[in-house]
Amino acid sequence: MSIRDRPALGAYEFFAGGGLAALGLEGFGTLFANDMDAAKAASWRANHEAGIAVGDVWDLTAADLPGQADLAWASSPCQDVSLAGARAGLGARRSGAFWGFWRLIKALDAGGRAPPIIVIENVVGLLTSGAGRDFGAICEALAGAGYRVGALEMDAAHWLPQSRPRLFVVAMRGVSGPVAAGPVAPFHPARVITAQQRLSGRAKAAWVWWSLLAPPRRNLDLAALMEPDDTVGWFTDAQTEALLALTAPLHRDRLEAARASGERRVAAAFRRVRGEEGRKVQRLELRFDGLAGCLRTPSGGSSRQYVIVCDVGRVRARRLTGREAARLMGVPDTYILPHNETAALKLMGDAVAVPVVQALAEGLLRPALEGRAVSPGSACPAPT
Repeated sequence: MSIRDRPALGAYEFFAGGGLAALGLEGFGTLFANDMDAAKAASWRANHEAGIAVGDVWDLTAADLPGQADLAWASSPCQDVSLAGARAGLGARRSGAFWGFWRLIKALDAGGRAPPIIVIENVVGLLTSGAGRDFGAICEALAGAGYRVGALEMDAAHWLPQSRPRLFVVAMRGVSGPVAAGPVAPFHPARVITAQQRLSGRAKAAWVWWSLLAPPRRNLDLAALMEPDDTVGWFTDAQTEALLALTAPLHRDRLEAARASGERRVAAAFRRVRGEEGRKVQRLELRFDGLAGCLRTPSGGSSRQYVIVCDVGRVRARRLTGREAARLMGVPDTYILPHNETAALKLMGDAVAVPVVQALAEGLLRPALEGRAVSPGSACPAPT
């Protein structure tokens, strides 16, 4: 029986945004979705049949959640645990929303409605935030509720032309997905292993190494997802020259090599602040490896990604569009984006890549719930 013929499994989705996790959770129907951002909720409604409750997770009660879900998915705010942020940790206002989510899970558990699977998605900075205490606190909470706990670091670059590593803490109770005897590549790199070794006795005792089959070879590169040249707005020659003047020496050499080749070469670029000779300098950094840098929310000029194109010796520059950002997240062109470009970029920069969620659902979540979990025999040991 195909996945389309099976009754849908039920999911609660918290911090749901525009619903990219829902797009990837094939075989699951959304029983309840929540986000406190009204603009993101509008995108959810434009692209999903299920409704979404707008408001702070702390204002919800178990009575607001219908039925009993098979899965609770939480892509809690990452700003305070991001490697690019101030690293205030889970005690901070935004990332502390996790505890509002956990309060609901405990209330559901008290009523006999706790989901057998919980997935917490966040930036990899969660592993080291608070010297590892934040990650440990989450694992301790899950283990204390009787869940087996494991974490996988999954980079969207395995499926899409975007470097976007994210952490997925997966907890199961009463069911089990595929389990390996130890860490497996590429999903358990050294920082996951180190974080696991720092766990307390109860959390460490509940730990399992969830296993997924290695992803297939990625067959897309950045150029394949770009809009046609004649449909986008390019910088003027003066604007391009001013932008390229920020290029760091090593990256300037790469740019000149691409220009000299005479071939069409597409690069993604970010402006970053670097320390040079004791002072902070803004630099443009390019990558010609077919990957875009990790999409971010466009809260400042340095967080906007650029597209640099070398073609027949000429160099042109422009900003990445919202539709291109959506493609870099694995979102189909049928997805309705906000009309405002900044809003579209913010929506994508805050989201989770669709094929990553699909791989997790197909390889771990559904097999556990459907009783067909088999540990992959082709898993390779991870480096220690």
